[in-house]
Amino acid sequence: MVAEKPFTTWEDAVLWLRSQPDQRQLVLDAFYDDPLIDAAKRYSASTEWQAVSKLLQNRTGKALDVGAGRGIASYALARSGFAVTALEPDPSAVVGTAAVRELVAEARLPIEVVEDFSERLPFNDGTFDVVFARAVLHHMRDLDSACREMFRVLRPGGLLIALREHVISKETDLGKFLDQHPLHHLYGGEHAFLLDRYVGALRGAGFAGIEVLAPLKSPINLFPYTIETLRTAVVERLSSKIPVKPVWRAALASNRVFMSLLSMAERFDRRPGRLYSFVCHKAQS
Repeated sequence: MVAEKPFTTWEDAVLWLRSQPDQRQLVLDAFYDDPLIDAAKRYSASTEWQAVSKLLQNRTGKALDVGAGRGIASYALARSGFAVTALEPDPSAVVGTAAVRELVAEARLPIEVVEDFSERLPFNDGTFDVVFARAVLHHMRDLDSACREMFRVLRPGGLLIALREHVISKETDLGKFLDQHPLHHLYGGEHAFLLDRYVGALRGAGFAGIEVLAPLKSPINLFPYTIETLRTAVVERLSSKIPVKPVWRAALASNRVFMSLLSMAERFDRRPGRLYSFVCHKAQS
């Protein structure tokens, strides 16, 4: 029997989370804190967005933020020079379109807000130069349909960036992932797919070039860590088990050495729900 969740809306779950002093860091890491404009500014200055900015280099025009939530990515896209459409089905004042509208009014940025679902995008073919989807695909009830719609509304030569998607190695890992997720027990709604399932849906939608960013190879996927905080955590964990000599501390301080170690660790990473990102190109017609 499925356990009943304590909240019926995501907004109520987030409000409860924000009321818990011991969950303060999680609230900050998830950008659920207020004032919203401060959270949006913090996201646009994050190492995650710095990595995204490199993917967007030399691109301009119209961007669609799918599953915009509170609008932090819409804010960052608009600050980067895009004319943004924020698509979000939740109308709520904390994590939905009402929150985005408040942010738009305060920031005075070119962001249009649309309440709708990504499985049926209310836009004409070839409307956008960029489609941005942060932690969206793993929530989809119809992943194939959502990917086809994102492909459809992109212009030829356009780019889909789908970030921070939960991946499992086998179907039996899903329950373990949901049990250990820090927020799923509050409201539900979390999910994860096999890596091949994401890639298959994106390829089936028509994307020609699909770059897969693995969990430990991009700062986008390190949440809630940055390279620096992850390095500190690794050193602390090693120190608690074995004495870490100064020569090893010096070696780990090198980005080149540390990234090489992460690359090696990648081969053994089977954590249920680990994060992958996808950079997908629509071919020129």
